[in-house]
Amino acid sequence: MINFKYLEDNREKLRLDFLLAKPFPCLIIDNFCETAALDELYNSIPEITTKSRDYVFARNKFEKSKIKDISPAFATYCEEILSDRFKNFISYITNQDLFIDPSFFGGGIHQGKENSFLDMHLDFNYHPLHTDWYRSLNVLFYLNKDWKDEHGGHLRIEDLRTGEKLQIGVPYNRMVLQLTNSFTLHGYDVINFPPGKFRTSIASYAYMKHLHHVEKRRTTDWRVGDDEPIKKFLSAVYDPAVKIKNKLFGSATAKN
Repeated sequence: MINFKYLEDNREKLRLDFLLAKPFPCLIIDNFCETAALDELYNSIPEITTKSRDYVFARNKFEKSKIKDISPAFATYCEEILSDRFKNFISYITNQDLFIDPSFFGGGIHQGKENSFLDMHLDFNYHPLHTDWYRSLNVLFYLNKDWKDEHGGHLRIEDLRTGEKLQIGVPYNRMVLQLTNSFTLHGYDVINFPPGKFRTSIASYAYMKHLHHVEKRRTTDWRVGDDEPIKKFLSAVYDPAVKIKNKLFGSATAKN
């Protein structure tokens, strides 16, 4: 399914493209999968009904991390994205020893429905269930057939250090590899997809193992402007509130 021949034949160029990208390391790969196999996967995508718990900082965003059993095509995609072959590719591209989380914690299918948005944020750093796993790379595969610029939903990225920004379109069969770190803001603005169409992606997250923590553990860190004072206040208390909730009741994301 994954076009490994293209990835491996062009890995030197792709590595440079990733490492030299602005505002921070990222890579766009079009035609990531072979068309016939991907169309089979696309035709088996269900409508997701499990709503994201990010009630304030996101709207109409739905998630399902347990995707392997949806269809044989999804099983193939999971097998290949978790393979040593893909692991070796992303490790070479990033110059880090990375591996994809096989549980797709926080990932899997993401669907943005009518008027969906996702505020700018930094991702959690250390895996909630494996405290020595440090999240280093977002592996975002977009499945939006007939997508046009006016539909919106571009992946917005911004370097928190410099304020430099970039918008990336999200058409069908596009893979985006995006560094995730303490300065890598990302999100998307309100979408305007045609009725019955959803902003759909498969998200996987790549980690490296740390012998010692190099950052304070954090949950998702939301960043909103001064023109939204209520959200700004809630973003300040979000991290401790989530940590308390998870300690008392467990992680809802892990249960999905």
